[in-house]
Formats: sequence, structure tokens, C-alpha cells
Amino acid sequence: MKSLLRVLLGLGMSFAALAASLPYDDAADAHAALQRGLSQAQSQNKDLLVIFGANWCEDCRDLDQAMHGSSAALIDSRFVVVKIDVGNFNRNLDLARHYGNPIQKGIPAAVLVAPDDHVLYATKAGELANARRMGQSGIYDFFSKVLISYQSR
Repeated sequence: MKSLLRVLLGLGMSFAALAASLPYDDAADAHAALQRGLSQAQSQNKDLLVIFGANWCEDCRDLDQAMHGSSAALIDSRFVVVKIDVGNFNRNLDLARHYGNPIQKGIPAAVLVAPDDHVLYATKAGELANARRMGQSGIYDFFSKVLISYQSR
């Protein structure tokens, strides 16, 4: 009985650790997060990088890891990041439409937004939908070449 209890406790702790490391907060108010992000971008003289994705999406999780790994310094120096959970393509779709529906060809999707909320760039062809195959260097190249060239400054 004690061994069964230990196994169950271990599984519970594993699930809790996994949930804590998931990049998208499905309980977040995405509209409020965007408003905070726009305000922060304006005060920091940066652009807003909106990432649409979901926790079930392996490519979304890999993109998030890369954004906290080799691409972190590049992203942090130039962008305020807001992550928007799209669930099973049933959440925050109004925000995706507001930014030109970048999720139409898959997630994760990225939108570069000026602090006045106009779109500077959006992935329209699923450019990040294979993030796990792109690897850290491919994701870094995407952010450094594509997004930086569209930056408003």
C-alpha cells in the first residue's frame, strides 16, 4: 500500500511540475495581457511580440524553449512578449482575427505589433509551425532576420 501511495504521489508531483512549465496560461485574460503588453512596449520603447499557441502543441512548447534559450537576449532586448492561448482553436480567436488571423496555417504563430497596436509583421504561411524541426538556431535566425527587419525602429 505504501508503494502505491508513493507512485501516486510521484505521478501527482510530475503532473504538477509539467503544468508549471507549460508556456500558455489557459486561465489568463488575453485581452488584458495584450493591453498590459502594449503599455509596457510603449513605456520601454519596444515593439510587442504576440505569440499565439497552445500547451498541447509540441512546436509551441519548442518555440517557447528557444525563446528562453538562445533567442532570449535578442528577444528581450527588442520586444515585449505576450503569449496568447488558442486552446484547440477555440480560444481568443477574436484576437487572432484582430491581427490578421496568423493561426490560419498553424501554430505557433507570431505577430509583431507596434506600441500603437498596428501590425508590422505577422506569420501568414505557418512559418513557425514546424518550430521543433527548426531547432534553436533556426528559430534564432527567424527572429533575427525576419522580425528584426520589420521592427518599427
